[in-house]
Amino acid sequence: MPFDGFVTRALIHELREKLIHGRIHKIYQPHPSDLLLHIRSHKDNQSLLLSANPTYPRVYLTKENFLNPLEPPMFCMLLRKHLEGGIIENITQVSHERIIHIDVKTKGELGDIQNKRLIVEIMGKHSNIILINSDTNIIIDGIHHVTPAISSYRQVLPGKEYVAPPDQQKINPLEVTQEKFLAKLQFNQGKLDKQLVNQFEGMSPSVAREILYRAGLPTKENLWKAFLEWMEKARNHEYQPTIVYSDRPDFSILPLTHLQGERESFSEISLCLEKFYSAKAKRDMVKQKMQDLSKILINEKNKNEKKIGYLHKDLEQAKEAEKFKLYGELITAHMYMIKRGDSEVEVINYYDENQGLIKIPLDPLKTPSENAQHYFKKYNKLKNSLSIIKQQIKETKKEIEYLDTLLTQIENADLADLEDIRNEMVEQGYLRGRGKVDRRKNKNPEIEQYRSSEGVPIYVGKNNRQNEYLTHRLAHSTDTWLHTKDIPGSHVVIRGKDFGEQTLLEAATLAAYFSKAKHSSQVPVDYTLIKYVKKTSGAKPGFVIYENQKTLYITPDEKIIERLKVK
Repeated sequence: MPFDGFVTRALIHELREKLIHGRIHKIYQPHPSDLLLHIRSHKDNQSLLLSANPTYPRVYLTKENFLNPLEPPMFCMLLRKHLEGGIIENITQVSHERIIHIDVKTKGELGDIQNKRLIVEIMGKHSNIILINSDTNIIIDGIHHVTPAISSYRQVLPGKEYVAPPDQQKINPLEVTQEKFLAKLQFNQGKLDKQLVNQFEGMSPSVAREILYRAGLPTKENLWKAFLEWMEKARNHEYQPTIVYSDRPDFSILPLTHLQGERESFSEISLCLEKFYSAKAKRDMVKQKMQDLSKILINEKNKNEKKIGYLHKDLEQAKEAEKFKLYGELITAHMYMIKRGDSEVEVINYYDENQGLIKIPLDPLKTPSENAQHYFKKYNKLKNSLSIIKQQIKETKKEIEYLDTLLTQIENADLADLEDIRNEMVEQGYLRGRGKVDRRKNKNPEIEQYRSSEGVPIYVGKNNRQNEYLTHRLAHSTDTWLHTKDIPGSHVVIRGKDFGEQTLLEAATLAAYFSKAKHSSQVPVDYTLIKYVKKTSGAKPGFVIYENQKTLYITPDEKIIERLKVK
């Protein structure tokens, strides 16, 4: 893991300079494992991200805007109660480990001074953020609870005494002497990089390999010299935060010269961390939300597909209605031949051209008249159900089409798009509401814009909210509208009338790419003027009818999409 003890030390140095004596004025929890502290310090506003994400645990100052939940989680509310308005008194690192203490002085409800400590433990999947009372060392709460069933050594639960993670019996690399350093390494055993990791606190495999690389021939003298050079830089806070973009991108407080690849240096460790983690964490968050929403939609789709199967069986039964009408009429015509107790009757079928014989089952407990009425009732019931079943099949197919549209939109969504899709799923009853109205949805959505080779603006709706705004409000009646033919996908609009065939083909490529058929070839794309596109009453979000269309056949090309996108 690149976030090692050296990165933690560099970060603490930066945070101390920028945040000590700062006031915490707002706390958010944009993700179940992430916190965002807004701090007013040195006449400037800072945003501190604290994350106990099991995949990407991290801490740094950020400029990124986060989408916060409508209702703050319980841990967020608790932190607001205990820390908002508090002054940051100190920020420290525990030895050389990836554990950060943020000491905050606050006022209690009675105006008394209270000391709280926010502890960030960066420990991979066991990472945590814990609030304790500094004076009593009692846990107020943690972002992740650790019960006795999980750990018998230490529990993270309200009211428990805080116990630090177990000591790994490693040496602080910034304090080791040459004699002790050499005594801890077994040069004859090889794998010196692993030995460095196992012997010294906060030593990541990347830094260990870098020290070995700088040592050249791994003699005792060379290795100590390379080790000491790295430690002197860290001890004196002489940092050069650098990311190396190799097959597996990595970063550290100093350039990792043993790795091949493009390098990017930063003036501050937070800038480096944000660049390295932001895209990764966002992709991870998007992927998780995509999976959560997709799972719900796939379950709904499966239910509707099963429903279609049952309805088709009912339809086949309903189609027998004419047979029961025939039975009833033939029984009435041959009443004189039937008596109570008969289980069947064979009569001439007057409705058959050949006047053939037909056997009709009878209920021996019923009179001939009652048997006839039984079949007429069955006929009327099935006849009435036939139109209902056909309508249900039509509506269920539309539901499946709508669910397919949402699943397609999720594949191309970013975090903001996913939030729109989630809100739509709440409105349509697939998800429970959060108890508050999302006032953000009343604002006009941002529409993704592209520009054709001829310089003509092209707009693409990435979800149904955007599709409806684009087609029914943003677009003009003379703009050209495109959509994949009978395939779930995005609404695409070409602005204006002055464009050539190249623009039309590029817009059709966008429509094909942002559809369920993005990986297919020769995708049919319809196009017509906006004035011929209408929304029917009661239709699902994003659904329209259109006329006067023409059709193009397009093979999506991602390179074209990237070239056309307005940066």
